Amino acid sequence: MADLLPGGSGESVRTRLEEGLLTVWLDRPAAAHARNQSMRDELSSLWRAVASDRAVHAVVLTATGERHFCAGMDLKESAQPITAEERIDRLRASRDIELLAALPQPTVAAVNGAAFGGGLEMALACDIRLVAAGALVALPEVTIGIVPGGGGTQRLPRLIGYQRAAELILTGRRLSAVEAVEIGIMLRVVEGQGLLDQAEELGRSIARSPSAAVRRAKELMRRSDEVSLALGTDLEVDALVSLLGTR
Repeated sequence: MADLLPGGSGESVRTRLEEGLLTVWLDRPAAAHARNQSMRDELSSLWRAVASDRAVHAVVLTATGERHFCAGMDLKESAQPITAEERIDRLRASRDIELLAALPQPTVAAVNGAAFGGGLEMALACDIRLVAAGALVALPEVTIGIVPGGGGTQRLPRLIGYQRAAELILTGRRLSAVEAVEIGIMLRVVEGQGLLDQAEELGRSIARSPSAAVRRAKELMRRSDEVSLALGTDLEVDALVSLLGTR
């Protein structure tokens, strides 16, 4: 597989880069955009390139079509006979969701349809999430005898609290778009055909601000889950002083 760069397209992913905004489409419509090895590899390659690309100021992640954002793991591919060592190597090699979460640029998920398992986990790795009316979201892994493997057990409790996350992860219950907004998984529901337009406008509004300030603000917010309030406010002042020194 060739490396996927911002503005390029691959077998399972296509992108567009315009005026600092990178829009990324998952593109396996016949498989409900399920995450196969090709998609994981292309996304890993893309996020590595994006992280060091100063031309990319913000990212929108969505999928082609209107029914599915991502159905999660490609179960047909995962059922193919491979050794335990090969399976472990595959799972550990890509880690595309962690690369997405670690991007210095702000990210917006435009969840245009059903987002299950790894599909929802990709959205959870983004900074802001918009969802289409009628979409369903879930982490159903325990119902088929596995657990979320893309950060779901870690990010969802931090986002909505342990008790609510426990109910969703331990039962695999599906949430409507409205419910997902009500409990804080999604920011807002978008009616009709305007989801991508709203997500891209949000991305463009972010991309118009000075990128150094945007990146430092994202870094500070992400670290707020990991450090004390006192240390966080010290880091905030350090960042402010540093940015003032560049003006």
